[in-house]
Amino acid sequence: MNDIDPPVATPGEASADARQPAVFEVSAPAGAPDEGGRPAAAPDADTLIILPVRDTVLFPGTVFPIALGRSASIAAAQQAVREERQIGVLMQRDSTKAEPSAGDFHSFGTVANVLRYISTPDGQHHVVVQGESRFQVEEFLHEQPFFRARVRLVVEPEQRSPDIEARFANLRRMALEALQLLPQAPSDLVGAVQTASSPSQLTDLVAAYLDFPAEQKQELIETIDPVARIDKVVALLAHRLEVLRLTAEIGRQTKATFDERQKEAVLREQMAAIQRQLGEGDAGRAQEVTDLSAAIDKAGMPPDAEAAARKELRRYERSSDASPESGMIRNHLDWMVELPWALPDEAPIDIAQARRVLDADHFGLGKIKDRIVEYLAVRKLAPNGKAPILCFAGPPGVGKTSLGQSIARAMGRPFVRVSLGGVHDEAEIRGHRSTYIGALPGTIVQGLRKAGARDCVMMLDEIDKMGRGMGGDPSAAMLEVLDPEQNATFRDNYIGTPFDLSRVVFIATANMLDSIPGPLRDRMEIITLAGYTRAEKLEIAKRYLVRRQTEANGLKPGQVDLGDDALGAIIGGYTRESGVRNLEREVGAVMRHAAVKIASGEAESVVVTPDDLPAILGATRFESEAGMRAGLAGVATGLAWTPVGGEILFIEAARSAGRGGLLLTGQLGDVMKESAQIALSLVKGRALSLGIDPKALDGADIHIHVPAGATPKDGPSAGVAMTMALVSLLGGRPVRPDTAMTGEVSLRGLVMPVGGIKEKVLAAAAAGITRVMLPARNRRDYDDIPEDVRDALEFVWLERVEDAVAAGLEPAPAVEAAPGS
Repeated sequence: MNDIDPPVATPGEASADARQPAVFEVSAPAGAPDEGGRPAAAPDADTLIILPVRDTVLFPGTVFPIALGRSASIAAAQQAVREERQIGVLMQRDSTKAEPSAGDFHSFGTVANVLRYISTPDGQHHVVVQGESRFQVEEFLHEQPFFRARVRLVVEPEQRSPDIEARFANLRRMALEALQLLPQAPSDLVGAVQTASSPSQLTDLVAAYLDFPAEQKQELIETIDPVARIDKVVALLAHRLEVLRLTAEIGRQTKATFDERQKEAVLREQMAAIQRQLGEGDAGRAQEVTDLSAAIDKAGMPPDAEAAARKELRRYERSSDASPESGMIRNHLDWMVELPWALPDEAPIDIAQARRVLDADHFGLGKIKDRIVEYLAVRKLAPNGKAPILCFAGPPGVGKTSLGQSIARAMGRPFVRVSLGGVHDEAEIRGHRSTYIGALPGTIVQGLRKAGARDCVMMLDEIDKMGRGMGGDPSAAMLEVLDPEQNATFRDNYIGTPFDLSRVVFIATANMLDSIPGPLRDRMEIITLAGYTRAEKLEIAKRYLVRRQTEANGLKPGQVDLGDDALGAIIGGYTRESGVRNLEREVGAVMRHAAVKIASGEAESVVVTPDDLPAILGATRFESEAGMRAGLAGVATGLAWTPVGGEILFIEAARSAGRGGLLLTGQLGDVMKESAQIALSLVKGRALSLGIDPKALDGADIHIHVPAGATPKDGPSAGVAMTMALVSLLGGRPVRPDTAMTGEVSLRGLVMPVGGIKEKVLAAAAAGITRVMLPARNRRDYDDIPEDVRDALEFVWLERVEDAVAAGLEPAPAVEAAPGS
């Protein structure tokens, strides 16, 4: 006899019938003799009486009746009632084994309270239990007359986060939908689902009443992490929902079929008569099939794709116009025949013309243009070769997307842009299967259809902003798209056959590389666009921005005179960015102001000077901070890198009476705090050689602050600036106000190389700095700095901290000789 009967309702009170079951609870003190007459040992707190079950899993929070058939199970239940203790419900692995041993059980089960023990006159025994919590068996203590084991209670983590709350809400919605689709859903179960207060409670409740194999339920019992458990229950519930929806739909269709059969027969006969009179019907479907067959012939598909399309065409020919499947097949065939399977004749690449196009569309970016020309030259000499995937990385507004358009113009190929920002579902890259209603191909195939050419230039914009959601990881799907060794057989789920992407010129753009997964970043060649200098911004404004905003605001050439002085004032006082997007907005504001005067008849033309800008754009937003801190001991100007370009960073140090402690403020990261501690240790150890009186550190606390405290800061490159601030403070010698510095400092006094040199130097030049101190091992980055910036700045290369002190501090004040000396 099976130990487990199918789940039934919780038994009610016994009736007065002679055959009523005997409901009883036996209370006995711990240690009472068992059925064999032997005294039972007093139970330990971590031991449980084990009730073996077959093909059934009890979940915490649920009430379940269990039929007892084996003598060991009956003895276990009776002993639990005598001891007034909880019982451990544990499922055995092999349900066919009549007398299991200790090794035949799963290790995870559920601690349960015995609510009722029922024995009937015909010798049947039942027990009603309520699940409390999970447990794991550590050791079986004995097997006769029943199983008893030492266990460890599993404490389920209670986590609350937006991600878990979203999963929790989705599971509740799916569970309520499933209950609505059931023919007779218990109202108390609906209420329990609606009032479940935690993800663990809801997952256990839903899993307890789902109809799926016991092994899968056991897997849920053993899943402790709430996120993983929710995902598993959602996957199982989604499959169950599909079955319930199909069942309900079939039921509705069957009823509608019986109700409307006579009416449909009459309408079909009338429709057939009308089609015969108009020459349509079967003849119209035949013509449609003929046209599709001709389109398949012209598409130039490879053999496997053509075979799949012919198969779909035969299905479409046999299907009925009234069938929903007919429209799905037709849409699939339309996509198949409209894709650019055949490779068009390629226009030869003119390298000289490519240079002219790049120079016409973009000012500056010399090294970037050289790399693009090299790329085009290789494509010209080896058109069938596997070209690298380029990724333009840089701050916003530097022209990454427009560079892709220029490459397409230079190559004479169609250009299509695919935005990946916010994509969080793998199906958005690979598409959905065509069997789903409303399915579509992924964005890659959609872009190819839009471009109309298999060798188009495809811009994958904002590749660093893809996310990962419940539908999978889209960046994993992009691994095949951007691998020249694999994308020749890219398979879109909707198309269903491989499509050759090897001739597509993929160009990606990104603002930050850190958010791109390593395997995906490894498939691309990174080309960094650091930003523009003030001179380059001025030229860009004169060549492109003024003309573009003049046309955008309905003005004619010559109606607004925005000279170099005014543009320079806008660049220096109203924008501080690596790109030119904000600069174009400010130019547009000036043009709108002029448009008002011209449209109202106040003037026929407008001349804008720097003195007019405050009235148009407001007060100056940016000013040089270097001069504001001149002559202050304990202040040093550092250089920092940010995702949107370089910035100057001020380090301030102060001394106060104390016990020699170090206080750091300014929302500094761990690495930056360590840099400050290294700088202080270095100054203490080399006080005499750095011109500091060792007594200056006695009984003094040092406070280092980095202004803009609301902005998080981290990294090792502020080591030189922190050291200089401390030397300046303790030695009484101000840091030169025209000097900015960067570099990591070691405890040996060495100045170590850092990154982002180009961006930092550009920020120093924009802030009015005329002298920069850089690590000597960063000389390799000197050629990356624009030539006009190199000519405007003085560079000091540092090997050791003493080099920075000698070059960066003001001379020590002269000491006057005492009279009579």
